Amino acid sequence: MKRDVIRRVRVAVAAGLCLLFAGPGYSGWLSFHGGDSGPAGYTETRYPIVLVHGWFGFDAIGPIDYFSAIPEALREGGAEVYVAQISAANYTEVRGEQLLAQVREILALSGAEKVNLIGHSHGGPTTRYVAGVAPELVASVTSVAGVNRGSPVADFLVPAHDEPVSGPLLDRTVTALAGLVDLLSDGGYPQDSRAAQYSLSTRGAAEFNARFSAGIPADCGDGEHVVDGVRYYSWTGIRQVTTLVDPTDSLLAITATAFRGKPNDGLVGQCSSKLGEVIRDDYAQNHLDEINQVAGLVGFGQDVPELYRQHANRLKNAGL
Repeated sequence: MKRDVIRRVRVAVAAGLCLLFAGPGYSGWLSFHGGDSGPAGYTETRYPIVLVHGWFGFDAIGPIDYFSAIPEALREGGAEVYVAQISAANYTEVRGEQLLAQVREILALSGAEKVNLIGHSHGGPTTRYVAGVAPELVASVTSVAGVNRGSPVADFLVPAHDEPVSGPLLDRTVTALAGLVDLLSDGGYPQDSRAAQYSLSTRGAAEFNARFSAGIPADCGDGEHVVDGVRYYSWTGIRQVTTLVDPTDSLLAITATAFRGKPNDGLVGQCSSKLGEVIRDDYAQNHLDEINQVAGLVGFGQDVPELYRQHANRLKNAGL
């Protein structure tokens, strides 16, 4: 009898631990494996949607998509979706020119006049570059945790690249890793770690913003919603540890210390993320949750693909 009670207690404790650890990622995990596509035509925008990855990003490596389960969720509702592949690490302007070339290809293939650009992290400034040099090709720019004013994490790393002994080694190592990501994703693009870190720094972002200011707010609020016919949107999360089963959360908790207590998602500050119409600036998500990574293991109640679907519907309703 006593042993039976002990066994039951152990089972109950084990079940509780499973719920504790698995619960936070449950909603994202369902999205990762597919779910209800919703009403027909819900995400059917007028113009194609182009998803743009950030630093150390890719379109896909084998079965792993950078925007995990997001393209499929958008397509199921009727959207025409493309995922860009550009340098994993390089200047914003270099990445922007690569993206511009792909946008022209997409327009030629689709027959569309414009595209809706959605960029995560360094993809935010990258999409802004395209809208700045070719606004006639862009219907909207959406920045998801975009590094629009730089990041103190990059500010910390830039001086490390300048160290006389360790700097060159760091630069070669990180550039080589970016090259590996590019190779595995069949990119074929040049990589430059030092250039990427400078573009992502506060100083580098300020220089970029002096030339491409569209949608950048004067303070920590909304920026201009429409500039040169292009609509600007943004959203971000401000959490670092959102589930106990994702090992990357602990790394983001460490990088978050660079923000000295200011709201951030582990790599990008709340104010830095803002661009144009701010949809929301306090999602319970970290920098990887915002693209439904890793493998849909996000915070409890966070259906990340659904956020992208809702935004596609927003674009559709705006005639975009």
